Amino acid sequence: MSDGVRCMWMRGGTSKGGYFLESDLPADAHDRDHALLRIMGSPDARQIDGMGGADPLTSKVAIVSPSQRDGVDVEYLFLQVAVEEALVSDQQNCGNILAGVGPFAIERGLVQPMGEETRVTIFMRNTEQIAVATVSTPGGQVSYDGDAAIDGVPGTHAPVPIEFRDTAGSTCGALLPTGNARDTIDGVECTLIDNGMPCVILRADEGVVDPVMLVALAGAAIMSVAKVSIRRMAASEPPHRVVFYFSLFATLLSALLLLRVQQMPTGTEMLWLLAIGSVAIAGQFAMTTAYQLARPGQVGVYNYSAVVWAAFLGWLFWGETLVLSTVLGTLLIIGAGIWNLKSR
Repeated sequence: MSDGVRCMWMRGGTSKGGYFLESDLPADAHDRDHALLRIMGSPDARQIDGMGGADPLTSKVAIVSPSQRDGVDVEYLFLQVAVEEALVSDQQNCGNILAGVGPFAIERGLVQPMGEETRVTIFMRNTEQIAVATVSTPGGQVSYDGDAAIDGVPGTHAPVPIEFRDTAGSTCGALLPTGNARDTIDGVECTLIDNGMPCVILRADEGVVDPVMLVALAGAAIMSVAKVSIRRMAASEPPHRVVFYFSLFATLLSALLLLRVQQMPTGTEMLWLLAIGSVAIAGQFAMTTAYQLARPGQVGVYNYSAVVWAAFLGWLFWGETLVLSTVLGTLLIIGAGIWNLKSR
């Protein structure tokens, strides 16, 4: 029997994962990730041959090591182990798993307990920020019993308060990126704030729910069904056949609307419609091919770039104004695309 790798399995917040000392894992990142995939049982939807719980929330890893930084006790690297893919990603942090780093550091002797409570200063490698966790240590031992409760987790347990340092402006350069406590965007009053993560905060009753938005959301939900169906059909049907029948039935169903309103387009309008149809067919063919080659969740984020292209082309050819909300949405879409690309 092999010696194996030392590990502590703990829940932090609403997540659960394996906590390792960096010195117990292979130094090479490729070899390390390979070992973690085997430990979790990935890629496999059930993770039946590993410790993972067949869910992203229970397929997480914390790698902890002593720190040489002034005023810092330990360093923490968070890794997300994919369930159905052979993928280990360090592109994001996890505050839930962070809650277990302090107790783990004390249990492994990296930090000595100090009285009834022990403060553990942690450098988070994923974001290059510092957090301080306060761990209950009565009698010099980590206590996991307490009266703290969290939604989604049964029972009560010991609380682990966490203080985050230097989070203000970590992404945008300032706590309030615009310099204003309140801004008005498209008639909606809100606050733009960057305190660890850029956020837009607004009142739920600001009248932002427009019936038109509900129609758009319904359309997006219906289109998602179509895209998942295309993915399934692509396993046995070539893209050109899927596009043909997709367009055929879309045309027939759309023709029913002409029974109420009918107007013959002019020659110029007919040419424009022909051009739009040709471009739409080409786009649908490319998208169908993409869904054939990759999962909908991976392709879908790039499909949202249509918003970026629409805003850019509207500004370039028709002089449409780029409002702040459009620019912010564009940056979010581009960021999601880059993150998705790196994660792959």
